[in-house]
Amino acid sequence: MSLNLQEKQAVVAEVAKQVAGAQAIIMAENRGMAVADMTLLRAKARASGVYFRVVKNTLVRRAVVDTPFASLADKMVGPLAYGIGPDPVAVAKVLNDFAKGNEKFVIAGGAMPGQMMSAKDIAALASLPSREQLIAKLLGTMQAPIAKFVRTLNEVPSKFVRALAAVRDAKQAA
Repeated sequence: MSLNLQEKQAVVAEVAKQVAGAQAIIMAENRGMAVADMTLLRAKARASGVYFRVVKNTLVRRAVVDTPFASLADKMVGPLAYGIGPDPVAVAKVLNDFAKGNEKFVIAGGAMPGQMMSAKDIAALASLPSREQLIAKLLGTMQAPIAKFVRTLNEVPSKFVRALAAVRDAKQAA
């Protein structure tokens, strides 16, 4: 079923809006995939904050014109599904994990602003820790010296109290 002009313009506007806030676009071939599998992938993508949609390549080409993802237009060939998101690691994880379990879903490539990515690059990006995990590690690293300093400051009165207790015990024993 083909779309009329207004519907096509609406799709281009919707995709362009997603691309404007995106840090990564990943394309994957989806020949012969079952509808149930695609529904499962859409649910996973939605839960991770990833915009996932199967769109005609010509419409996506129009949406990426004059964006940092314009170089991706040459690679848009064949039946493709697009994963777009503000967190490049989340987009890569969702699509790469699904591709591992489904042989009919093959990652074709992608891009980050101004940088093209191959399927190997996307797999490497998917192996990185998520943004939340990186922030937690950073905060833990920043907190460690402060916590050690507080423990050190606390150790001085603790040693004093232990010394007094030892003196008391020694006097009681004598």
